[in-house]
Amino acid sequence: MNAHKLTIDAELESLQCDSFDYFLNEVNPENGLILDKTAENWPASIAATGLALASYPVAVERGFMTRTEAVDRTLNTLRFFWKSPQGPEPDATGYKGFYYHFLDMKTGRRVWQCELSTIDSTFLLAGMLVAGLYFDANTTKEQEIRSLSDALYARVDWQWAQNQGLTVTHGWKPESGFLPYRWEGYDEAMLLYILGLGSPTHPLSEESYTAWASSYEWLPLYGYDYLHADSLFTHQLSHIWIDFRRIQDAFMRKNDSDYFENSRRASYVQQQYALHNPGNFVGYSKCFWGITASDGPGPSVLSVNGTERQFYNYIARGVPNGPDDGTISPWAAVASLPFASEIVLPMIQHCIYELRLKEGNRYGFKASFNRTYEVKSCPSGWISPWHYGINVGPIILMTENYRTGFLWALMRKSKYLINGLKRAGFTGGYL
Repeated sequence: MNAHKLTIDAELESLQCDSFDYFLNEVNPENGLILDKTAENWPASIAATGLALASYPVAVERGFMTRTEAVDRTLNTLRFFWKSPQGPEPDATGYKGFYYHFLDMKTGRRVWQCELSTIDSTFLLAGMLVAGLYFDANTTKEQEIRSLSDALYARVDWQWAQNQGLTVTHGWKPESGFLPYRWEGYDEAMLLYILGLGSPTHPLSEESYTAWASSYEWLPLYGYDYLHADSLFTHQLSHIWIDFRRIQDAFMRKNDSDYFENSRRASYVQQQYALHNPGNFVGYSKCFWGITASDGPGPSVLSVNGTERQFYNYIARGVPNGPDDGTISPWAAVASLPFASEIVLPMIQHCIYELRLKEGNRYGFKASFNRTYEVKSCPSGWISPWHYGINVGPIILMTENYRTGFLWALMRKSKYLINGLKRAGFTGGYL
């Protein structure tokens, strides 16, 4: 079939299928761990593994894998995390129910002396909760999935992660203790607080959510008033699992908005920033935007058309405060489909048909692109050599939420999530 004749629905189906192939192939089937990125000798990412767990039900519904395959893959993953070493030892898999950010693909043990990550553990746990809700058949294997999902979530000691403060710390290391940073102000940790508040065993206090939200910034930008965060992913990741339409906490009631509408405005701000293009980068337009935490062509400084430019490698790029070096991540724009499909769909088509950014890429879009960074072998500029598990997951899941609302509807059945939302002060809508 001529790709130009694909319907929008067929384009989205193809994008989901190509992206899901990452989870099918970049995995250790024995323990379910998902490779962080497609680089040689790279470790697994627990966040990518959580996104994979959430994607398996979508894949079953879409026919990308059978239910039997999804059950076996999911059960292997949950069994691994339940049985893996939990303790203060520096080579364990986790501690206090949390897990290290990066794990060896084969052994499942901590690598790189990385942190026990509260936020990446949250995305892993959210994927586990999806599995427990979806696999509801009265079979031995699916019953075990439900049992393990509940047990793994209940094991997490959220109160310990507060380190005697109101807010939650970013993480912990056996060599040096808790990291000095805390989750404060609007960011991707919304899901962390809601799951922490919903815990049946070691829940966060309601004051923790109030403390987290106390440093919110409501700002006007390009004609939109919204709760600001620079990187686009911060307006998306919690929304993978939670339908925020028409439910409000105290802050959103005060501003007569909700987090879904806020993410819609954030998406438009990104497009407007690209149209204004204050840095005069190549290619920015109404159909080429998406500035977020991403891979990049640096670190380096190059002279481009007589102007000295600084380029970064992996960094949290953002709007409007930067850093911005001309790097665009199509996956981040795709993840805004549920909020602003009217500006995202033209972006997808521009990337596929005009820029041909999917061509030759096994898993759909590569991580990021920079058309300002000149590369002799590629007239369209720099292309990331990698695919990342944390990029393909949001493409699969937010596209599905746009198409059917599948994951949102499923997670509304989670008593833990609903309890967490209510304890955070959310009211209205389906609550």
